[in-house]
This record gives sequence, structure tokens and C-alpha cells, in this order.
Amino acid sequence: MKLLEGKTALITGAARGIGKAIALKFASEGANVAFTDLVIDENGKATEAEIAAFGVKAKGYASNAADFAQSEQVVAQVKEEFGSIDILVNNAGITKDGLMLRMSEAQWDAVIAVNLKSAFNFIHACVPVMMRQKGGSIINMASVVGVHGNAGQANYAASKAGLIALAKSIAQEMGPKGIRANAIAPGFIETAMTAQLSEEVREEWKKKIPLRRGGQVDDIANVATFLASDMSSYVSGQVIQVDGGMNM
Repeated sequence: MKLLEGKTALITGAARGIGKAIALKFASEGANVAFTDLVIDENGKATEAEIAAFGVKAKGYASNAADFAQSEQVVAQVKEEFGSIDILVNNAGITKDGLMLRMSEAQWDAVIAVNLKSAFNFIHACVPVMMRQKGGSIINMASVVGVHGNAGQANYAASKAGLIALAKSIAQEMGPKGIRANAIAPGFIETAMTAQLSEEVREEWKKKIPLRRGGQVDDIANVATFLASDMSSYVSGQVIQVDGGMNM
């Protein structure tokens, strides 16, 4: 039997990148997958088709995860159309980097809204569903900079640290209801975003990593699958750094 057979996962910001990798891995393990993105364009439809190719139910929902009302509406639609929500992955995220002295209020607010408030929105909407089901797994996609900080990313680091604290708090609140909450903190992962960095910067990053390479999106998807499945039934309130040993 597949690890996630019969379960339904809701993943925010999953039309591409790490979110998409998680969606495909979940589908390969038997999960039905609902996912959100700002718009479900041709790329989103292609992702939907790739997920469905595993023989599971798949649907993308156009939604601004930072909008409370839209998030509540999406969760209600997913519950109606899929029947349950067993796994929530709060993956939606953006960066607007800059040194503190040059960072605008708009840059700060946008990152906090998309990265952190969106997780509150979806947890707030999904927890009643999971309580009625007497169980569920919530996974917040944090970052190693949420653990260790990073110059020039005060807004991003603060949002990711918030996701870690949010997961720990929900784990304490919802544990008695059978709901688990954990966070994943990726390090340097090979994505379209990191591909835009210069080769010099990329090589400097790799020198700081004991494994001397960047991670792959599947490395994150594999850990997410573990946390979503019953294999981690006694794991809650944890932050797992997936960084090749960069930060020990």
C-alpha cells in the first residue's frame, strides 16, 4: 500500500518549484492533491495534469493565500469536492530582499503577508475540518534563515521563523485532537530562483555545505512525504533542516 493512499493534501503555492515537487511526490504515494496559486494559468493546468497522471484526483485553485476570505473559501471548496483534508502544506512564499536601512514598509508587509499570514489563514480554515476527522498533518515550509537569520533578508527570515513558531504552537494546541504540525527548513535548493544567482555566488554557497552540493526539490518532497504519512505519527512540533549539513 502507498504511504498516502486515500488521503487528501492541500498545498499552497504549488504550481511550480518545491510546492509542485511535493504535490507530485504526494500523488505518487496515492494522495489526492488540491493546490493553490495566484492564478491557474497554462502552467497550473499542466501541473494539474501531471498530478492526475498518477491516477489520483487533482485540482488547482486560483487564490491569493494572503487573503483570509479567499483562503476560507478555497478550503470550503476543497472539503466539498474532495471530501476531506488530511494534509496541509503551507508552501506559498515570496522574497523581497534588502538591507534593513533600505527596506520599505511595503517590502516588509508583502513578505509577512504571503509567507506567514497565509499559513495562519489556511490553518485557521483547515483545523476545524481536521478536528472533525480526528486527525491531520500540517507542514509549514520554513527555511534555514528562519533558524539562523540572514543579512539582507530580515523580512523573509522573520516570516520563516514565524512559520516555525506557528507550527510548534499548533502542535501544542491541536495535539490532543490528533493533529500534528511540523516545519521543514530547506537550505540551498536548486530551483529556478537559485538558478538566477551567479556561478560565483552558487559556488560560495556550496563551499559552506558539508555535502558540497545544493539540494534538489525531491529532497524536500521526500521529507514532506514522511511528515505527511503515518510513518511520522509520533513526530510533532519539530523543525527538520534539509540543508546538506550547512547549519548544524
